[in-house]
Amino acid sequence: MTTAIVIVIILTLVINIITTVSYSVRVVGIRTGKIAISFALFNILVLISRTANGFQAPLLAKMAEDDIKIGILANVGPFRYIILSCTLGTVVGAFLIPSFQRLLSKAVMNFSIYKSIPRLLIHGFSKNGIHYFRESLTIPVKENITQIKINREFPWRIFILNIIAVAILTIGVLSAVYAAYINPDYRTTASNLSAVINGLATILMFMFIDPHLSVMTDDVVDGKCSETTFRRYIIYMVAARLVGTLIAQLAFIPCAELLGFIAGRM
Repeated sequence: MTTAIVIVIILTLVINIITTVSYSVRVVGIRTGKIAISFALFNILVLISRTANGFQAPLLAKMAEDDIKIGILANVGPFRYIILSCTLGTVVGAFLIPSFQRLLSKAVMNFSIYKSIPRLLIHGFSKNGIHYFRESLTIPVKENITQIKINREFPWRIFILNIIAVAILTIGVLSAVYAAYINPDYRTTASNLSAVINGLATILMFMFIDPHLSVMTDDVVDGKCSETTFRRYIIYMVAARLVGTLIAQLAFIPCAELLGFIAGRM
């Protein structure tokens, strides 16, 4: 395995950890009563995630180009490992959610005092900040897992839509790059089709999933929904994300073949 692939795997792991813990930002906003500040602080991590994501496609495309030049027209192994890192990142992120909630809650309250990101970061690396970081490390409570119940109230529609969206986002870029092996003559066209694939998943996210969670967030604030019920929905969304990364392994090659076919017919 080349250094470039190892870098991509690590970056993908970090991206998926950040994406998974992002589900808990709404809970922090509800608990602190500062939803806007919670999202503002979390956007710093999102910026790191998107920056890391920007390196993924070029590194993979370079590998595909080098393989094609020497006559290799199938190299699925590295892509499988990258998708696996998405699954591992989701699992790690799920275990980090309780710790992240505590840390972000403290950061939100301290931001009200310092009113400056640099000053907040300096405080985070101070003796008191490091001490609180250690105290915040915890593991998920068993009761939060056992309270999951698949009954008539289970949000099947949102659950399934989230699975589909995550699966598509997981393999969007990967399938477009791998389509270069399937249809080398149109590899540039195929790589550009990743924007279309990811766009469909983004539409699902912003038209159905995010609005649903936003309404629930407002309902909790207004007292129409309990925080316990909301936390349960967050667990459902994390579970759906995990399932989505697993389904991505199955959909990867068919999606790459479809993109290769479309690229040659455009």
